[in-house]
Amino acid sequence: MPAPHSRQVTITEIAREAGVSVPTVSRVVNGRDDVSAATREKVEALLRHHGYRVQRAPRRSRAFLLDLVFDDLDSPWAVEIIRGVEEVAHAAGAGTVVSAVHGRTDSAEAWLQNLHRRASDGVLLVTSQLQEDLGPALRESSVPLVVVDPAGQPPLDAPSVGATNWAGGVAAAQHLVQLGHRRVAHVGGPSRLLCSRARLDGHRAGLEAAGLALEPRLVREGDFRQASGLRAAQELLDLDDPPTAVFAASDQMALGVYEAVRRRGMRVPEDLSVVGFDDLELATWASPPLTTVRQPLAEMGATAARTLLDLADGREVPHPRVELATTLVVRDSTAPPKLEHSR
Repeated sequence: MPAPHSRQVTITEIAREAGVSVPTVSRVVNGRDDVSAATREKVEALLRHHGYRVQRAPRRSRAFLLDLVFDDLDSPWAVEIIRGVEEVAHAAGAGTVVSAVHGRTDSAEAWLQNLHRRASDGVLLVTSQLQEDLGPALRESSVPLVVVDPAGQPPLDAPSVGATNWAGGVAAAQHLVQLGHRRVAHVGGPSRLLCSRARLDGHRAGLEAAGLALEPRLVREGDFRQASGLRAAQELLDLDDPPTAVFAASDQMALGVYEAVRRRGMRVPEDLSVVGFDDLELATWASPPLTTVRQPLAEMGATAARTLLDLADGREVPHPRVELATTLVVRDSTAPPKLEHSR
């Protein structure tokens, strides 16, 4: 066996060579007992080979606590994610701490300090722009991280759980085209978010598959909230040749479109067909009930929580990138366009 390296290797290098996660190596180094015997033996052999100077910390038991972090919590969308996480955490005997950092660096720093004090077993980061800032700090602390519905490309060593946003956009567009719509507008979420871009790209692809083009002036950007859907729909309905259908990238924005239609003395779907995205409970209570793309939010939260518990237990994650299927749920907000609009 070659002589140990003279340079002090890092935990990251040991993890890469062992084919395990950085948190797993950290647990071995710190004498934690929540690592399988086979994994511990492999990592310890590499540590000895590289002459790694192990400073063993006192053993600590599992905190059985998961941190669930959002940018904001002012949406029923977040409630569904929490529900899925809570179900899995409760079954595992773990608690959940829910935080909102509101997109501010100072909030993120305060949260990170609290995380260290709580000694949480891991972090679920939901649709956050703070991944680049938090990722290195979490890795230094050996805190496992799973990203839910990533805002952008997640860190290479962080598993992620999302949904098939592009396929959902395709399904929405194809449904409207099959009904006879030719001018289908799109009200999207913030363009900085990966899910927003994927839904728009899917919408465009669905139209192109039918030989139609998505006109740039039929595209508006919102923020997933109702008021932005209202504003976007008002602009679209003011066009000389307004759309006969709208695909809104969230159910809340779709309800904003409903309100724009109501204020003009028009009706859904007689004057404008509307498709949403998420399938929140409010979609079934809308008038008329909303046709929407179901995003399995609770299942996403549950899958992410199970992945995080596996990491916390030192188990390897076989599929670091998981996308759960979206499905179109047809209700009463879509119908063929009026003849005068479909020419």
